[in-house]
This record gives sequence, C-alpha cells and structure tokens, in this order.
Amino acid sequence: QSDAAVKDAIAQKDLEIAGLKAKLENGEQSLKLAVREAVAEKDSELHKKQESILNLENKLKIAEVTAQSKEQEIKIGYDIQLQEKDAQIEQLRDFKLRLSTKMIGESLEQHCQSEFNKIRATAFPNAYFEKDNDAKKGSKGDFIYREKTEDGIEFLSIMFEMKNEADTTATKHKNEDFFKELDKDRKQKGCEYAVLVTMLEAESDLYNSGIVDVSYRYEKMYVIRPQFFIPLISILRNAALNSVQYRQELALAKSQNLDISRFEDSINEFKDKFAKNYRLASERFAKAIEEIDKTIEHLQKTKEALLSSENNLRLANNKAEDLTIKRLTRGNPTMKQMFAALEEAKENEEDKQEDK
Repeated sequence: QSDAAVKDAIAQKDLEIAGLKAKLENGEQSLKLAVREAVAEKDSELHKKQESILNLENKLKIAEVTAQSKEQEIKIGYDIQLQEKDAQIEQLRDFKLRLSTKMIGESLEQHCQSEFNKIRATAFPNAYFEKDNDAKKGSKGDFIYREKTEDGIEFLSIMFEMKNEADTTATKHKNEDFFKELDKDRKQKGCEYAVLVTMLEAESDLYNSGIVDVSYRYEKMYVIRPQFFIPLISILRNAALNSVQYRQELALAKSQNLDISRFEDSINEFKDKFAKNYRLASERFAKAIEEIDKTIEHLQKTKEALLSSENNLRLANNKAEDLTIKRLTRGNPTMKQMFAALEEAKENEEDKQEDK
C-alpha cells in the first residue's frame, strides 16, 4: 500500500508538472505574440514618424526653392523699378531744362506758327495772326495778333518777337537786348501788348520759371518760353473778352461825345483784374516747377530705399540658408519627443540585434 500511494503521488505530481509545462508553453507563446505585436506597433509608429520627418524635410526643401524663386523675382522687380525711377528722373530733369521746346531743325517762328494753326479753327476762329511784313518805318516785328468783335471793335492786339540762339550772331545776346526795339514795333503797329518768345539765356531761372512780366521796363511787355506761347494768348484773350462790353460802351460814348469818365473807370478795373489773373497764373507756373523738383527728390529717395531693401533681402537669404530641422524644432516639445522616441526605438532595435 505504501508503494502504491507513493506511485499515485508521483503520478499526480507528474500530471501537475505536465499541466504547468503546458501553461508555461502557452504563456511563452502568448508572450512572444504580445512581443511581436508590440514590436510591429513600434515599427509602425517609427515608420509614421520617419514619413513625418521626410514630409517635413520635403516641405523645407520646397520652402527653400520657393524662397529662392521669390528672392529672384524680387531682385528682378527691384531692378526694373530702379530702371524706371532712373528713367523718370532723367525725363523730369530734361523736361525742367527744356520744357517741351521746338523740335530740332525747326525754327522758332515756324514752331509758334504751327502751334497756333493747330488750334486756330477751334480756339481762335476770328483772330488775325500773320507775319509782320510792314517795314516802312524802318523795323518790324515777327508776328501780329489781332482780334475784333463782330461789330468791328478790336479788343486784343499783340506784337510778337521770336528769338532763338540760331537766329543770333556768334556773340551771345540777352533777352533785354531786344526789349527797346520790340516796344518800338508795338507802338508803331498800334498793338496793346508786346511779347518776346525766346530761347535765349537757356539756363536762366527767371525766364524758365514761367511768364515773366517786364512792364517795369516797358509797358505791357512779357517774356516767355515757347511752351507758354498759346497759354499767354489765352490768358490775354480771356481777360480782354471781359472788357469787350466796356470797350463797346466807350466807343458808343465817344461817338456821341458823352462823358467817358465812368467807362475809363471800368477799363481801369479790368486792368486791375487782369493783373490779378496774371499774378495767379504766374504763381501756378512757379508752383509747377517746384512740384517737378519735389518729384525728382521723391524718386531719388525711392531709388535709395530700393537699394537699401536689397541689402535687407540679402540678410534674410543668409538667415534662410542657416535654417535646419533642429533650429525649426527648438523650443517645440512635440518635435523633441518625436526625435527622442525615434532614438530610443533605434537603440532597442540595436539591442535586439545583439541578443540574436
């Protein structure tokens, strides 16, 4: 009985041992499966992180290419703007110096006559504007302008003299050299105004400023550059039109031997108004010249600003070249954690390889 009990006990233990072995084998299989699943999961996470890093690197490369392209576009744009500003500055300087004077090879007289004939039919349909060919009294001007009302009353008359450097001798003349003779021609031909259209003294700030009133030297005399030829006629004509009624009344009063004192007062009033209009026009011409100078100065400053911005662009490009992934992730906890996990996974993989 004792041997049988021992055998039974041994058999029972063997069964327990077999059961434990089976459980152990099942546990090992489960553990291996869990390990494989965990490794597969880690591999998947690692793959995703690697893809994320590659995407980030691709985006950086695209950003660098885009930045370089933008830089090139900006540089080209700046170069074009600089060229345009330089061209505008030169055009304004040339405009200020020459102020749209006559074409090369065309005489000043032909230029003025051509400019007048262009608008004669629309602006001055009833005006007389012809060469002064009457030299019976020893001298003559270049052109005479006259305009009358429909009833024959003359309300505006101008003696014009044109002077160009090409029309003078080798000795350079001044504009005032011709004032006396022009005043004489005005009086001989019965004109109210005398106008010298001149290209002389091209560098004179006085004569380049606009319409110059020299009536302090000779009565009702003006000096202008060619570009003010038509504007001055328009100013004098518009002012004279305001006096037509007074001239008609004055003519009627004279014909009837009436007291003309009140009409003379009206004429004087007209003269005062004209002087005011002339002063305002002259101030506007001077203002236009001043605005040209301001525009040139503004364009020069814009050019300097563009040159300065090119230097800033170069500095920005240098900073872009120094840009790295670690600089981008600096101060970013999420990206730091991703890189740390990536390093840890690599180390674990290396340890497994060594164990095998």
